[in-house]
Amino acid sequence: MKFSNSLNVLLLGSGGREHAFARKIAESPSVVKLFIAPGNAGTAQCGTNVDINPNNFGSVKQFVLTNNINLVVVGPEEPLVRGIADFFHEDNQISNIPVIGPSLAGAKLEGSKEFAKAFMMRHGVPTAQYKSFNKNTIEEANAFIDTLSAPYVLKADGLAAGKGVVILNDAAAAKAELAEMFSGKFGQAGNTVVIEEFLSGIECSVFVATDGKHYKILPVAKDYKRIGEGDKGLNTGGMGTFSPSPFYTDEVQKFCEEKVYQPTMDAMKKEGRDFVGILFVGLMLTEDGPKVLEYNARFGDPEAQVVLPRMKNDIIDVMNACIDG
Repeated sequence: MKFSNSLNVLLLGSGGREHAFARKIAESPSVVKLFIAPGNAGTAQCGTNVDINPNNFGSVKQFVLTNNINLVVVGPEEPLVRGIADFFHEDNQISNIPVIGPSLAGAKLEGSKEFAKAFMMRHGVPTAQYKSFNKNTIEEANAFIDTLSAPYVLKADGLAAGKGVVILNDAAAAKAELAEMFSGKFGQAGNTVVIEEFLSGIECSVFVATDGKHYKILPVAKDYKRIGEGDKGLNTGGMGTFSPSPFYTDEVQKFCEEKVYQPTMDAMKKEGRDFVGILFVGLMLTEDGPKVLEYNARFGDPEAQVVLPRMKNDIIDVMNACIDG
């Protein structure tokens, strides 16, 4: 399909990422009206904020129908992991309205750390060695920690707003943290915990625009997650970022195209994981080469705030290419 030249767009989300998205979308000559649900003070300068919870799919549907929306852009992860793209595709009243965001099966790459690690192992995507545990196997988990060298990396399996990864230098502290996770520190997200080897190096945030088969690499960023001086504190959802990254060289790109991006695309297609939109690949550039820390099913925040302003393309054209193949 080809988007019309007079689009009404609904953008879901309320963060700095959505402000960056809203600015970019509003620049497009194809966009007549832009609504942001629920939006923030920044997005109000780019379009019209509407008081709708992005996770209330029924309310989203009603707004789309009432306001003749032609395109839905999903900013945050939760609606994607809950299956908003499938909700649209399976409802005859709104199935003709394109959604920028992957299917429920595609979003599982972000929705479950355990699944993502198994996916990478299955398809030979370079990543850290790991094992996953639940509260019934906590003794085995503690024993596994004893086999590792510090620092210790613990990841809540489900969504935890970017705060579900804990890196500790002491084995006893790691075991205590594990017990807290299993006791509900991250709610349901911590019912399963992935414990993996620590990767040392420089992180890069790579954003891939894709129709599920073909892809284009967008400007690469580096973000900072850990609070406090010297990168020694707890993880946050992201504290600061810059783009371009001087660490992401042509050599890194060539390696990742062969070993990461194309294998990921091929594997998702093979497994029937429809993916339209932005795939985030979190890389660690180690002494042994680039390795994947995690996937996300959408633009990162804060990285979107430095990546989107650098794009010279009309963002609507990029989204149309994702929808149109």
